[in-house]
Amino acid sequence: MQPIEQKALSEEVIQKINEAGIIAVLIVDEVKHALPVAEALLAGGVNAIELTLRTDAAMDAARLIKKELPEIMLGFGTVLTRDQVKAVVDLGADFAVSPGCNPKIVEEAYQQGLPFAPGIMTPSDIEIAVELGCRVLKFFPAETSGGIKHLQSMAAPYQYLGLQFIPLGGVNINNARTYLESSLITAIGGSWVASQQLIQAEAWSTIETNAKQIRSLITEIRNNSNLF
Repeated sequence: MQPIEQKALSEEVIQKINEAGIIAVLIVDEVKHALPVAEALLAGGVNAIELTLRTDAAMDAARLIKKELPEIMLGFGTVLTRDQVKAVVDLGADFAVSPGCNPKIVEEAYQQGLPFAPGIMTPSDIEIAVELGCRVLKFFPAETSGGIKHLQSMAAPYQYLGLQFIPLGGVNINNARTYLESSLITAIGGSWVASQQLIQAEAWSTIETNAKQIRSLITEIRNNSNLF
């Protein structure tokens, strides 16, 4: 059986996410921090961002990044409503993700032409996502639901479909290798690279160092494997 048709995430976006290997998950409380944190990530070799819609500053922060740093692949997280889907499309989002798998939101994203990866944690979630035409799925919360071992067991019956996963939730530099070495993973997501606390503290050099560290690990793993 051939891999399922991918409706919710375009091949171009899938390729870019795969090349990035890491999506930095950001919670930005103040618009003034948008450009410095994005520049620090870029300097460290991380060019894919998931800006979560959890603060009042998120949309204005995104506009700044989109305008001043167009080389960044800018996605949105915690997209929970149809209005949010429309808003991030208007802003020029490259992709969006959600914590769960709400068919109405996935369908709205598809109608709006927004590349979208819904969140999954169970086989039922996967089957709903597959029915909606999704091939790249957000595995969330990754660590507390059993980590890579849980994902490998859960995904085994669906492996022939060519599904790929982006694990988020508890992923960090200490366990990143266990995910990145799996053929199920297209990229990892992580807030540790530029945590809310680091952003609030304006610790740009630490963020750049964190970005360099994970970029180095991704490069090492990919140079020593035939997965990519």
